[in-house]
Amino acid sequence: MCSHPLEKGLDSIFMYRLANLIHLCSESNAVVALKSLKDEWRNAPPSWKSDDPCGKWDGISCNNSRVISITLASNNLQGHLSSDVSGLTELQVLDLSYNKELTGSLPPSLGNLKNLKSLILVGCGFTGKIPASLGSLEQLAILSLNLNKFIGEIPPELGNLSNLKWLDLADNQLSGSIPVSPGLDSLLHTKHFHLGKNQLSGEIPPQLLSSDMSLIHLLLDNNQLTGSIPSTLGLVQSLEVVRLDRNSLSEHVPKSLNNLTSVQELHLENNRLTGPLPNLTGMDALYYVDMSNNSFDLTEVPPWFSTLQSLTSLIIEKANIQGELPPALFTLSQLQTVDLKNNQINGTLDIGSSYGSSLHLIDLQNNRIDAFLQRGGGYTAQIVLVDNPVCDGEGTPSYCSPHQLSDSSYSTPMRNCIPPSCRSSKISSPTCQCAYPYSGNIFFRSPSFSSYGNKSLFESLEKEMMKTFSSHGQPVDSVYLSNPTKNSDGNLELNVRVFPSGQDYFNRSGISGIGFILSNQTFKPPHGFGPFYFVANIYPYFEGSRKSSNVGLIIGTSVGGFVLVVLVVLAGVYGFRQKKRAETATKKSNPFATWDSNSNSGGVPQLKGARSFSFHELKKCTKNFSDDNDIGSGGYGKVYRAALPNGQLVAIKRAQQGSMQGALEFKTEIELLSRVHHKNVVSLVGFCFDQGEQMLIYEYIPNGTLKESLIGRSGIRLDWIRRLRIALGVARGVQYLHDLANPPIIHRDIKSNNILLDERLNAKVADFGLSKSMLDSEKDHVTTQVKGTMGYLDPEYYMTQQLTEKSDVYSFGVLLLELLTARSPIEKGKYIVREVKEAMDKGKDMYNLEMILDPIVVSNPAPGTVERFVDLALKCVEDSGINRPTMSEVAKEIESIMEFAGLNPNAESSSTSNSYEEAPKPVRHPYSNESLFSHSGSYPESVVEPK
Repeated sequence: MCSHPLEKGLDSIFMYRLANLIHLCSESNAVVALKSLKDEWRNAPPSWKSDDPCGKWDGISCNNSRVISITLASNNLQGHLSSDVSGLTELQVLDLSYNKELTGSLPPSLGNLKNLKSLILVGCGFTGKIPASLGSLEQLAILSLNLNKFIGEIPPELGNLSNLKWLDLADNQLSGSIPVSPGLDSLLHTKHFHLGKNQLSGEIPPQLLSSDMSLIHLLLDNNQLTGSIPSTLGLVQSLEVVRLDRNSLSEHVPKSLNNLTSVQELHLENNRLTGPLPNLTGMDALYYVDMSNNSFDLTEVPPWFSTLQSLTSLIIEKANIQGELPPALFTLSQLQTVDLKNNQINGTLDIGSSYGSSLHLIDLQNNRIDAFLQRGGGYTAQIVLVDNPVCDGEGTPSYCSPHQLSDSSYSTPMRNCIPPSCRSSKISSPTCQCAYPYSGNIFFRSPSFSSYGNKSLFESLEKEMMKTFSSHGQPVDSVYLSNPTKNSDGNLELNVRVFPSGQDYFNRSGISGIGFILSNQTFKPPHGFGPFYFVANIYPYFEGSRKSSNVGLIIGTSVGGFVLVVLVVLAGVYGFRQKKRAETATKKSNPFATWDSNSNSGGVPQLKGARSFSFHELKKCTKNFSDDNDIGSGGYGKVYRAALPNGQLVAIKRAQQGSMQGALEFKTEIELLSRVHHKNVVSLVGFCFDQGEQMLIYEYIPNGTLKESLIGRSGIRLDWIRRLRIALGVARGVQYLHDLANPPIIHRDIKSNNILLDERLNAKVADFGLSKSMLDSEKDHVTTQVKGTMGYLDPEYYMTQQLTEKSDVYSFGVLLLELLTARSPIEKGKYIVREVKEAMDKGKDMYNLEMILDPIVVSNPAPGTVERFVDLALKCVEDSGINRPTMSEVAKEIESIMEFAGLNPNAESSSTSNSYEEAPKPVRHPYSNESLFSHSGSYPESVVEPK
């Protein structure tokens, strides 16, 4: 039956209008979805105000008025991901990475986003199970959920993602077996399986791996996998990186392993593998191999040691290797590290006279080598033969000394310029421009090199980063890299700062763009660095927010100025009538009333090295206490960063009305603090007692608190050497207070929040708000109201109220345990002192404390130093004060531990703030912990003050 032409025309009009209606409804759903996200989140971008998301909403990209992309990396978003996100039906990219306060479960409705190609939620705080509905996202190419807190099993439904190229579920708490049939074995086009650092168990399923796969990275490290390595591994000849380390794999390594001729990095260390040492003949692309700490059969030195021409790192500790090493091994041109310690290698060590120029370490300690053939001249490589028969004779050749731990580090050099003195928490870039950088840490999961002294490697990384940022239109001036370190997971960790171009700070679009380049793997590092992930710090310096705060400051100042004028007029009339009465009262109650900087008479403070500032002076150098200079706050008031007229940087603690103490108490405190002068104690520069204000002015310490570094908030990585130096610095500071200050001082609140790190990471004791001076007549003990912080508080002092210097020793002992474990003293109801005492077994390595110690401490300590450090900490926390050492004895023992590790205890750290410091945070500052003023009001919950 034919239709009338008029009917056809009406049908066309109807269909056109219907399509428009569907389009409008879709747009409406998108607006509703975005507004729902906005309502769910705190700190949503300020631009999310208009009714048109496709207008000027930061982080939103549209096509034909439809939202296709949300990229809001590092925007400090807080809250949950609303299920209404499913209304964004055209969405192709969702990147919310590096927003650590985004928490809760992922909504199953994410599975409705059928056009989604990239789901990137790296480094957030999401919990719960991974929704099985993600398996319905047929277009998905990138799924990055690493660095969250997901639990449960990997959903088998992920095997339906036929277009998936990148799967990263690492650094979560996933458990159970690896799902196959159905499961991940169906992902034939996926190139990356990153499943490390979870709690996966069971065997590696043989069907997971096949010759049809495109896999280049297989990362299953740091799990609880058992059983044998499947022989099907040898079928995946596209593989370039294989990490099966730090599991409980057992049995023989399959012979098919050497079919993997494209593999560049092979990690099998720290398992329970048995049988002969694997034969790697033919794996000519291999750069890095580590098979340490397994249970291989006694094996002669294999011929393939000398045939792998690309090899940079041969690391096979404790693997039952015997025989003599061939000199040909050391002629490999790319070789950097040979680490074969704790084996049964014997005979003569002959590294020849033409060893590779890249070679920097030969570590063969604890073997059976009885001779070392030296062929004229010195060796540039460090050779370690400790605990070999060759070192049993008289004398101590250099190769019979322990491997020296180095605290040197690479950092991007300045580009032919002198770094300026930056203010307002800005940092100098490599081009000597003061700005607020976007910072974080980049982790390379399998680098092909082991020597971090090669500057050209890191220079090529900087250049490639800059090239990538530039090609994607990002406003970047320069990149600063520092502190390359191998962490406890076997990854190369680097501090990164990205500096803005043409302005002091990035806007939100700039930050989101840079974050997206790093989170979705747009950035491809140079050859040799391998797969990576980036962990960003919060970026609080957005251009828009600073402008807004300045506008608010201007308005507030204007209104305040008008009110002040009115008040001044009224106060003037009243003040004139009351002048003489006020003067008389002031003289009686204010010990500063007769202050004269040229006189030490009367009741004025007796100061040594500190000066009095007027309110006007401090108002001027803080720009009227501008929010731009606000670096912290607490119950006492605020802290401001300022530069005095002589250029000295200071931190000014300004007490608010409710926290101010009496004038006599304030006078006593500044007299006490002005007498404290030691490089490991924060110095008092001056004070202000003027116009009703109480302010203390301290030297400015740039790198925050020890606590912030231990928990990873500052971006500063504290390796074992730095922790030893910090412990010694604190010990010397407290020893000074006890023995050399006049009068002696008991701090009463030694804790990691009260230890600050300067630009060279030297420790400085701070916060004397609870301190007590000890006159000679009171030196043995003094009865006082108990004050301190729970977890650090001396139990003997708490029970007897008898305060002695040994109370500080107890707190210091807890601090030492905190340095060892990176845990709070009381965590989830468990007390670290009791935990260590109950777990330790002196008959075992590291006293059986590996599960309690910080992985950084476990992974790379100088042998024997951790145990001595634990012994010292436990002596300090003896129940009875009489059994504890003095701080002088404590300092000497730490010096001895450092000397035992081959370190000079009197040498300052070579670390600089340029090498290790991350961008200071404006919300919280080292001076913003408990008040330096004696509290007259209530204490924080962590502080006890029994009645």
